[in-house]
Amino acid sequence: MAEEPSAKRHHAETSDKRSNLVDINVPGEKCEYTTTLKGVELHGNETLEIVCTSVPEKADEVISRLWMKLGGRVRRIVGVGVHYTNKDEPPQKAAVLQLCVDELCLVYHIAAATKWPKRLTEMLQHEKSVTFAGFSIESDKEKLKLSGMEINPNKFIDIQRKWRAPYTGKEYDSLTDVAASVIHPFYKGMKKKINTQEDYKLWGTSKLPGNLIEYAGVDAYATYKSWFMIDYITDGWEYLKEREAENFYDRPYCPFTG
Repeated sequence: MAEEPSAKRHHAETSDKRSNLVDINVPGEKCEYTTTLKGVELHGNETLEIVCTSVPEKADEVISRLWMKLGGRVRRIVGVGVHYTNKDEPPQKAAVLQLCVDELCLVYHIAAATKWPKRLTEMLQHEKSVTFAGFSIESDKEKLKLSGMEINPNKFIDIQRKWRAPYTGKEYDSLTDVAASVIHPFYKGMKKKINTQEDYKLWGTSKLPGNLIEYAGVDAYATYKSWFMIDYITDGWEYLKEREAENFYDRPYCPFTG
């Protein structure tokens, strides 16, 4: 785990860079910090890089890297996760926002930050070719809005309403159910390193401990990868239906056609 203390900047320089940034009105222990975890183990040989920060300029750097990973893809999917301030101190707001593409995850510690990253709004409100995938998103949308940030509702899909993990016997599946069924059984145990009762009270504090940063990153990756797989499978099913509608499979087989 590499912790990167924010370098001290000249006051005038900092003011110039941040004068056009929007203030964050979320209660919390304000502190500038960045913690980077590399080689976080996922299923198989997959690993994840997680950058947790409360520094808007650092977040913008990671968002630029996320955009680079999306460039030129047919499926431009961003996994989204949101964790909240302590429910014992209402109203609850978004304390942490996670964004994940492939093996890179940004964990923006809203409760520790004073400004929103400049590129964050541009990304979350993007109108073209980007799908934001979350899980049970209605509460996430509410808490983000209370915190001063929104994701384009036309591009924000709820996996819980789009897919059911078979044979769970549950009325509503959890992310662990879905991820374990469409990615790998590894994700059944993704909460083992945290205490969901006590650790969940820490999202609004500074600095986030390593186990929570790791959980936040894996949570966002599981969301991203789950929808990536589901979307791929769904496209294949729709393509099959189109072929059936054209009676494609009733035609005589010719080995010399493509």
